Amino acid sequence: MTAAGAPSSAFDVEPLGETTLLLRFGERIDAATNARVHAAAAALRAAALPGVTDIVPAYASLALHYAPAAWHRRDDVPWRSFATAVREALAAATHASTRAARTIEVPVCYGGAHGPDLEPLAAMLGMAGEAFAARHAAGDYRVAMLGFAPGFPYLLGLDASLHAPRRAQPRTRVPRGSVAIGGAQTGIYPSELPGGWQLIGRTPLALFDARREPACLLAPGDTVRFRAITAGEFDAIEREATR
Repeated sequence: MTAAGAPSSAFDVEPLGETTLLLRFGERIDAATNARVHAAAAALRAAALPGVTDIVPAYASLALHYAPAAWHRRDDVPWRSFATAVREALAAATHASTRAARTIEVPVCYGGAHGPDLEPLAAMLGMAGEAFAARHAAGDYRVAMLGFAPGFPYLLGLDASLHAPRRAQPRTRVPRGSVAIGGAQTGIYPSELPGGWQLIGRTPLALFDARREPACLLAPGDTVRFRAITAGEFDAIEREATR
C-alpha cells in the first residue's frame, strides 16, 4: 500500500480457470495485508472494468470473476488483457472509494450451554471464565473475509492472550450462531455445521438468511463489536427475530 487507503502495485496475478483472475498480495494472515486487499477491491469496484461480475476479497488475495468475451484481443488471451487492465486501474488509483464503513453490534451469550468450551479454555489460559468473556467482548474486530459457509465471518483483532488451538476432536454439529475461536481468529457459525473451533458463546442473530437482501448480515470490511447478554436476553432476541 503506497499510502493509507491506496492500493499497492505489489501483487501477483494468476488465472483460476477461464473466468476468474486471482490477485495475491501475500501469504500471511495479518491486518496490513488484508487492508491492502480491501483497498484494491474498492479501487476496482470504482474502476468498473467491463465484464466484471464479482469481486471477492479473502485474507491475502482477491478473486475477480469476469466474462472473457469482454477481454478478447487479437494478439492476446482474455485473462492477460484483463490482468493488464487490472494493473493499470490499480496503478492509477491514488485512494480507494470505499462504501460507508459499518459497525455491527453482535449480542453474545457467553459460556454455559451456549459456549461449552469457554470455561475449560479459560482455565487452560490461566484466567476466569468471566474475565475471558469480558476480554473477548472488549475487542474491535474486522471482517477479513466470508468463507467456509455462506455468511461465515473470519474476524481479525482477537486479543493475543485469547489465542487457542482448535479442538483435537471436531464436532459434527455446531449450533447456528456459535461464536468460536480457532487459533488467532474468532468467527461465528451462520448455520448448524461441523466444526473444530472452540465454542465460547452464541448469538441469536441470523448471520445468513437467503430470504433477506443482502443475505449475509456481515460484509468484508465491517467492524464487529460483541455485547455480552444473559440467557434470558438471548431467548427474547431469538423470539423477536422469529415473529
